[in-house]
Amino acid sequence: MPKRLESLDALRGFDLFFLVALGPLLRSVIRAADVPWLNSFQWLLLHRDWTGFSPWDLIMPLFLFMSGITIPFAYSRYRNEPDKRPLMRRLLKRVLLLWLFGMIVQGNLRALDPEHIYIYTNTLQSIAVGYLFSVLFYLYTSKRMQIIASFALLLLYWAAMQFVRIGSFGGGDYTPEGNLCEGIDRAVLGRFRDGAELQNGTVIFAAGYYYTWILSSLNFVVTVMSGMFAGYIAKSRELAEKRKVQSFLGIGAVLVILGWTWNLVLPVIKTIWTSSMVFVSSGYCFLLMGLFYYWIDYKGHRGHLTWLKVYGLNSIVAYMLAETIRFHCIGESLLYGFEQYLGSFYVPLIVLSNAAVVFFILWVMYKQRIFLKV
Repeated sequence: MPKRLESLDALRGFDLFFLVALGPLLRSVIRAADVPWLNSFQWLLLHRDWTGFSPWDLIMPLFLFMSGITIPFAYSRYRNEPDKRPLMRRLLKRVLLLWLFGMIVQGNLRALDPEHIYIYTNTLQSIAVGYLFSVLFYLYTSKRMQIIASFALLLLYWAAMQFVRIGSFGGGDYTPEGNLCEGIDRAVLGRFRDGAELQNGTVIFAAGYYYTWILSSLNFVVTVMSGMFAGYIAKSRELAEKRKVQSFLGIGAVLVILGWTWNLVLPVIKTIWTSSMVFVSSGYCFLLMGLFYYWIDYKGHRGHLTWLKVYGLNSIVAYMLAETIRFHCIGESLLYGFEQYLGSFYVPLIVLSNAAVVFFILWVMYKQRIFLKV
């Protein structure tokens, strides 16, 4: 049985820590301080409006990438089983749960409002799609075919964006309002697109909402499969540990260079998950995996990682808690009366209290060895 990939646990925790704790806290501190030199760093903690790539843009691709790393570890023993129906049932159950959790996070189910049910809107759902097809590729095709399929999907997305036109959308248009992904999502999802309203029988789409999901799913699959290829490397018994680190870092550097080169003709746009963005983000993911693998699994520096494992081993719980439950009332109760003295820095303390409550819940679960997985 292969040893546990502790670097993956730590990297997953690192991603969650930035999403649910450090990012919100730093943003609130920057707003509270409101000084020019600090404001200039705020872009690091925000998504790019359209083209380009920020560190905050890496959080979602890293989620998908890490889900792919687990595939060779979790499914290798099933590849030669003649009857895969029980496995398929478990896989579909996982996809369904991720889909429902995604709708819960977006508030589409919690609102209990049938007029505002939106189908495909969340990171967890993109993981579900990418994971489903990546597992099928893993089980039924060779590694060579998986690599070919990944490039084929990237090129299919690019060709569709460049040459296909539907009404006023597409044909090489990469603007927020005119790209093909936008047109397909409006046509397919219609009133079930996030933020859409039905008024007098006409679908009114939310102004400023440009995230796309249908055509972008091609590249969600590739992002998860890029993680799967990293999983192949991590699981390999033929590669020496040093060689694994070199592979992670080398592949990462090549993908980043290819992605930014492709950006010259196909813009790097996370919002619609362009193929060049897949190269760039997957490259950065490989580089991060290489650094974590080098420090933890290769060099054996496993001390002082508990706080990352607290997040990483219950990543879905951490995400759901942070996105669906407001614990601000606890901080507001404990700090009642201090707002008049703290001024604008009262808000960062409330944000910190919320993050502390989430961490405490995860820490108790970690100590009790309660790890919830989909």
